[in-house]
Amino acid sequence: MCDTVVAITAEGVLFAKNSDRDVNEAQCLEWHPRREYAADAYLRCTWIEIPQVRETCALLISRPFWMWGAEMGANEHGVVIGNEAVFTNQPYAPTGLTGMDLVRLALERADTAQRACETIVALLEEHGQGGGCGYENRRFTYHNSFLVADAGAAFVLETAGRHWSVAPVADVRAISNGLSIPGFAQEHADPLRTRIAGCAIRRARSETLARQDPTVAGMMRLLRDHGAPGAPPKYSALTGALCAPCVHAGGLLTAVQTTGSWVAELRRDGARHWVTATSAPCTSLFKPVSVNDPSDTGPAPGPHADDSLWWRHERLQRRIARDPAAWTAYFAERDALEAAWLAAPPPAAVAFAEHQALLDRQTGIVDEKPGRDRRPWWMRRFWRVRDRLAGLC
Repeated sequence: MCDTVVAITAEGVLFAKNSDRDVNEAQCLEWHPRREYAADAYLRCTWIEIPQVRETCALLISRPFWMWGAEMGANEHGVVIGNEAVFTNQPYAPTGLTGMDLVRLALERADTAQRACETIVALLEEHGQGGGCGYENRRFTYHNSFLVADAGAAFVLETAGRHWSVAPVADVRAISNGLSIPGFAQEHADPLRTRIAGCAIRRARSETLARQDPTVAGMMRLLRDHGAPGAPPKYSALTGALCAPCVHAGGLLTAVQTTGSWVAELRRDGARHWVTATSAPCTSLFKPVSVNDPSDTGPAPGPHADDSLWWRHERLQRRIARDPAAWTAYFAERDALEAAWLAAPPPAAVAFAEHQALLDRQTGIVDEKPGRDRRPWWMRRFWRVRDRLAGLC
């Protein structure tokens, strides 16, 4: 489950996305340069091979470590894309391009938001969408919607099998885990699975917050939102904390966590991107990055706890999540550091190093006073199992 939102302002377009995936499904932040290929080259995506184009754009993506495609990303032309799982009444194909494949392919091949939509549609019609998309359950599959933007325009593109619909964005627009384009949604949505996904509540909350504060800092607060200003996660036995943009896992029906977050500021004179490169934006930091300035962010994460930033942050945030109210000193230090970056963005390498230093300091403090786990019993049980699978206990 995910949420993506854009706000069109006088200065340009703001884009924000939370990627909600299985809790141990680490995401890689990757830079890819512009490349040229032979005329007869083929490309291996997550599940199928397709013909490669002669030249691809430079891009920066955030992708689940085991997939070829991307949950979200940007290219050198200032195009950004995020996708959402949607549930429809159309058949689910056993193989094809995943929604994340389509995100990465469009970023590689398009220099405007409109052409990115055209690229996705052409690939969808030629190759179809399908294949397993889950980490814990590889048979889990879905169809996809996309929010595509550049400095001058934004579009919602929704799909159901090989059917599709595109709608331009006028001011503020969010997408979540349900079809939303009038007519297309009524014709193709699966009402039960869409309701379980809780998408209508999250989409409304995202649009409200984006209208209230259409700034970079406002978009960061939106992605950290638990349903009310400053509120902790609100847990449900069925869906965990799936009722607000910042998602926390632990439900019996759905058990996903926000595993990566992205904010983009798109202007005619250039783009600036802010990424967590970790889970749980409510405890992480948004660090400035650029498509055209690759940076060493440390080792890429894998399937189990390792020395990557993603897993180092995971060790800390899973302890803080037991009782967030006990860690006000951590949040104060985090907020002060991020405010300084917003006022004067440092090079990405500096920001990532400062995040690592904060993790080192605060992890030592948490280790000295672990405290109580104040979450409901079903949440505690869920996380004990996932911690063991990840090698964290």
